[in-house]
Amino acid sequence: MKYASQNFTGEIKREIMKAGFENACCKTAALSAFLRATGSIIRSGQQIGFEFITESESVAAFFIDLLEDLYGAELKIVQASTDNRNGKDRLAFQCLSDKSLYILSQLGIVERNGNSVSLKLEMDRYLVENDCCKLAYIKGAFLGSGSCMLPKLDDARSGYHLEVVFFNKLLADGYCELLAECEILAKSVERKNSRVVYLKSRESISDFLALVGAEGALKKLAQLADRKDERNQLNRVANCMQMNFDKSVVASVRQIRAIETIESTVGMEGLEPSLRETAQARLADKEASLKELAERMGVSKSCLNHRLRKLLKIAENLEGE
Repeated sequence: MKYASQNFTGEIKREIMKAGFENACCKTAALSAFLRATGSIIRSGQQIGFEFITESESVAAFFIDLLEDLYGAELKIVQASTDNRNGKDRLAFQCLSDKSLYILSQLGIVERNGNSVSLKLEMDRYLVENDCCKLAYIKGAFLGSGSCMLPKLDDARSGYHLEVVFFNKLLADGYCELLAECEILAKSVERKNSRVVYLKSRESISDFLALVGAEGALKKLAQLADRKDERNQLNRVANCMQMNFDKSVVASVRQIRAIETIESTVGMEGLEPSLRETAQARLADKEASLKELAERMGVSKSCLNHRLRKLLKIAENLEGE
């Protein structure tokens, strides 16, 4: 069972959008987080507005509907291009009108003081006072710039990774704080000109999926985790068997060399009968395991091992002379 990271990310986002947001306060928090994660401020003459870029038409349509529902704003496509890395279309939507500055102010992204306008670099705590709005903000940011990568079954180096990208450290720290309030501990790291909030463990990603209500994705994650655990267990057993086999081969080679040393120096006639029988049996079947050789000779493994150690000791003494 394989899940491409892009498909899995899309499934999480579809589940979030399907549930939607009921209250206006939650829609506002989600929209603010979405623009914080994937939008930018634009200016044309005296007008200030915003735009956002996305590869997902369904995500774009979802937030365009939110903007129309909350503010009656209309957005237009200003650019369509293809991402050379994955071949997917990138769509840029723009809102630049008499309403755009008001919308940015209501979303806690800009602050107006008389005729001056300043960008608020950190999350507006007023938008996330209610628990439902905190959750909406968490969902909105993931819809904007979130992604989730699952490990490949046949690649031990790949792992679990969920991330949400922001444009500055203050926004990333605010997002980490919201997750911590929901008992999910995330970390953040700088990446080029952005700040990435990330989760690396299966448990924390499962908690995140449960938090945002992505039940289908959570179930698939559990199925994949079970299969990976099963594969890892099989690999551990195989490695253990190989290690035991390798040890057995090394021991067999040492035993054969010791017996050959005895045979070439003093001969095996001088050995006591039990040791001579053991030496001849080992030479007759150089690839047999200790268990197979003991069964063939009708003795216990410990008895056979004791005899072989005696032969090794005799050979060591002969080589030392």
